[in-house]
Amino acid sequence: MAACRGAERTSSRGRGEVATSSSSAPPAAPATGSVAPPGGGATASGSSCPVPPRAAPRPDRPRYSIRLRIDPATGSVDGSEDVEFTPDLATDHLVFRLWANSPRTARAGVHEDVAGVRQDAAAVPTTEPDPTTLLATPPRPLDAGRQVSLSVPFHLVVPGPADDRVSRSGDTLRMGSFFPLLAWEPGTGWATEPPVSGFAEASTAPAADITLEVTVPAGYDVLATGVPDGAGHWSASGVRDAAVSVGHFATASATIHVPDTVQVTVGVAAGVAEPAAAYLARVVSTLEDDSGRFGPYPWPAFTMAVEPALRGGIEYPMHVMQGPGTIGRTTPHEVGHQWFYGLVGNDQGRDPWLDEGLASWAEARHESTLAAFVRRAVPPAGRGHLGEAMTYWTPRQAIYYAGVYVQGVQALAALGPSDRVDCALRIYAARNAYRIARPADLLDATTAVFADAASTLARFGVHR
Repeated sequence: MAACRGAERTSSRGRGEVATSSSSAPPAAPATGSVAPPGGGATASGSSCPVPPRAAPRPDRPRYSIRLRIDPATGSVDGSEDVEFTPDLATDHLVFRLWANSPRTARAGVHEDVAGVRQDAAAVPTTEPDPTTLLATPPRPLDAGRQVSLSVPFHLVVPGPADDRVSRSGDTLRMGSFFPLLAWEPGTGWATEPPVSGFAEASTAPAADITLEVTVPAGYDVLATGVPDGAGHWSASGVRDAAVSVGHFATASATIHVPDTVQVTVGVAAGVAEPAAAYLARVVSTLEDDSGRFGPYPWPAFTMAVEPALRGGIEYPMHVMQGPGTIGRTTPHEVGHQWFYGLVGNDQGRDPWLDEGLASWAEARHESTLAAFVRRAVPPAGRGHLGEAMTYWTPRQAIYYAGVYVQGVQALAALGPSDRVDCALRIYAARNAYRIARPADLLDATTAVFADAASTLARFGVHR
């Protein structure tokens, strides 16, 4: 999954920093450079930013139709999905990730079962090499370019609170990466990294079209990935995952133009004594700022649910889930993930810094805290290891925030003026929209702006 804890104080913790209050954030530094308009424009140095047209989603992307019947009071979810999948490489099996069974959620009693996989109404043999991995073997191998249609019924049990992507607190239910998710990387194949014990880590999935049909008892509110039709349906195009929040929410909404029209809604769950309007203002200002820095926000809607039993935030395309007291630095961090993880994907098990480091840059630029990030010390075991996989960071959780979030900002800052870094990230976002990017893609984009980008980033441990 793409998930993170936005930083609300400076002590280390699992996936980022524990969200408490923004008053303990490092002191703000003056903003550096200037912001060019979406798509390019003049920069502080007087040169232009040569941003290409944004890439479009693949025409052969997966398409999910997901139906959910949810009882928030008991944490019981009956679901089914129909998915159309077209591999671009030949494969003799399919991999669905069941991220609800990750170690942190499993320790809280969360469990997801799949009641068989069917292809064209015929049962497909399955095995589960670990709780988060379901292998399905079709009757004959799939050729590249041949579409397969599958039906996958599943049942999810959420008995209580979990400080992670799937949780129930009272009758507020949080569900992220809750459905069997195809872990395909175009051009590479299946992503089968083992689950990790860190906060909501890690996930890889291609951009897809997802529709949700959600049935809940009368009186409950739903916020989710997608554009709602008012009748329990949400639809989203070019999203690599989805999340749903159910409860009783006090909401605030706004319509913004960045430059396309985006409907923004924030819901604060009953029992969380914070105003939705305050979070809404933070979200709107960040969406507008980031659209100027990194290119227009790519979808017509954005929702946020502020929920209990969550320290920090967890990002999904078009929907973010945050805990109480996270209005400060967490909000711009999670909104920044709409570009870096949502629009431009990455294998978060293999290259965690490509979303967390870049979302931290977005946070620092919006909050004018770039100088504070640059001043922070990175422990010796983290220095020069920015490009490491989660297998390196999992046993080093105490330094993960400094080694990936902070060092990611420092590596980008070392390239040169911050407005030129923003230009490189706009190029990166445009070229790699709706893709699963790799470090080489970021190096190509930064080299288009900074000739010595490869050698600069290599000092921090980033290589092709």
